Amino acid sequence: MLDDVDRRLLRLLQTDPTRGVPDLAAAMGLTPARTGRRLDRLREVGVVQGTQAIIDWRALGYAVAVSLRVTLDKTVSRAFDDFIAAARKVPEVIEIQTFLGRVDVRLSLIARDLPDYQQIYRNQILTLPHIADIEALMTVATVKSDESLPL
Repeated sequence: MLDDVDRRLLRLLQTDPTRGVPDLAAAMGLTPARTGRRLDRLREVGVVQGTQAIIDWRALGYAVAVSLRVTLDKTVSRAFDDFIAAARKVPEVIEIQTFLGRVDVRLSLIARDLPDYQQIYRNQILTLPHIADIEALMTVATVKSDESLPL
C-alpha cells in the first residue's frame, strides 16, 4: 500500500505537520503537484487523518497525572456503555481505554495538585456508574511519550 515516497512524506509530516506542500515537495525532490496528490491520496485512504495541536497540560497548571484501572460490575448489561458515557463528561479525564481481562477500563486523569485530584476522585470518579473495583496509579515520570511511527 505504501511505497518509499509515501513513507518519506509521512516521516516529514511526523517531524513537522505544519509544513506546506511546497516545502514538503522541496524536501522530497518532487513537484508540489505530485506531492499534493500523494498527500491527498493518503488522506483519502485514511492514513493521514488530520493535524492537531498538542497542548502541554503541565504548562496550563496541571501537575498531577493518574491512571485509574477500573473493573466494572459485569452483572449489569449496560455497564460499559453507562460508565463510558459518564466518564466522557469528566473534563479532567483526558483518555479512556477499554481492555479484555480483569481490568475493563483505564482512565487517564489530570489534576492541578493532590487536593484537586482528591476532589475530582471523590466527587466525579467515585460517582461513575457500575464500578466494582478501582486502582489508582500516580504517574511519577513519563519516560517515553512519542506519537511517531517507525516508518
